[in-house]
Amino acid sequence: MNHKGPATRIIHNRRHKDQFGSPYSPVYNTTTYRFENTAALLDVIEGRSEGNLYTRWGTNPSIREVEQGLAGLEQAEAALAFGSGMAAISATLLAHGRNGIVCVGDLYGGTQELLKNHCMALGIPVTFLFREEQNRLAHELGESGKLVYFETPANPNMAILDIRAIAETAHQHGALVAVDNTFASPINQQPLELGADLVLHSATKYLSGHSDITAGALMTSAELAKPVAAWRKNLGQLIAPETAALLSRSLRTLPVRIRQHNENAMAVAEAMEQHPKITKVYYPGLPSFEGHDLAKQQMTGFGGMLSIEVEGGQQAAEKVADSLNIFLLATSLGGVESLVSQPSATSHHGLSREERLKRGIGDGMLRLSVGLEDAEDLIADLNQAIS
Repeated sequence: MNHKGPATRIIHNRRHKDQFGSPYSPVYNTTTYRFENTAALLDVIEGRSEGNLYTRWGTNPSIREVEQGLAGLEQAEAALAFGSGMAAISATLLAHGRNGIVCVGDLYGGTQELLKNHCMALGIPVTFLFREEQNRLAHELGESGKLVYFETPANPNMAILDIRAIAETAHQHGALVAVDNTFASPINQQPLELGADLVLHSATKYLSGHSDITAGALMTSAELAKPVAAWRKNLGQLIAPETAALLSRSLRTLPVRIRQHNENAMAVAEAMEQHPKITKVYYPGLPSFEGHDLAKQQMTGFGGMLSIEVEGGQQAAEKVADSLNIFLLATSLGGVESLVSQPSATSHHGLSREERLKRGIGDGMLRLSVGLEDAEDLIADLNQAIS
């Protein structure tokens, strides 16, 4: 079914055939599974036949079904579902980054914390390159076996990195490439098709889309998934069956939701670009955006995330955030409701002001997760808050 479109794949690419005719799998809360005899149990344990053994190992019908749907989203051989996006990232870094991790561009604050406070403490070499330092990538990779890690669009300035170019450089030096595709979603961007080896998502965001579950996902080849699955199993990072079923539900509406996120965010970005008290708008869909041409090449839509710089700095931005009525002042993103946050106070609060400014995260920046409300109402809400 891989030749089908994403909406068709998501709805119909299902492993489970319900005996009562339900088009979707019921929730299997089961933790363990009985066998008719020891020989049948050993066949499953030793891989001679497929079956369910123990849910923490990932063998659960509800989890298998959502993983099949996740794999289809990125047209990958395999997918692994996790209890959170950070669980997916940490297991991937531990499985494939032990020889060294080279990060390019801006990263989510939690990922930076994991890399600096934990990966380095475990003796894993970690190198951070600013987006402008991509020409150093080949030098930093050195001997083969390293992992290149980046986000595009990046959090929170929406910076766009060239997936194909970075993958070509990495592969020439025997490195793997992992891309956090959370902001774009698989509907707008397909990193595996552009040369990446591993694609990561905080499924809490767009894949869930309703701000009611916490989950993570990895999509990759069957071979590269195996060592990550081992870390997931032994660290106990598995998604719960109930959460897997909710995520599976949410995936069925992902394409139509993303289309509306794209449309609303473009309307908001265009309106904010014309506002005299907004000094800069960061949105890949705007022709004025620095990475617009590259975004057009590797994205089919520009997403629901954008950031704005409010004239007057931090206090002015705080006043705008506190004055919004429809936009909710909250962390996270990707839900049906619109959210606003100040990166200096939330996602990148752990960075020094100097480092934030180096990364283009100004004191007056507000990050907007544009939801599915009427775009006219969102624009009016921003206008009244700014004024």
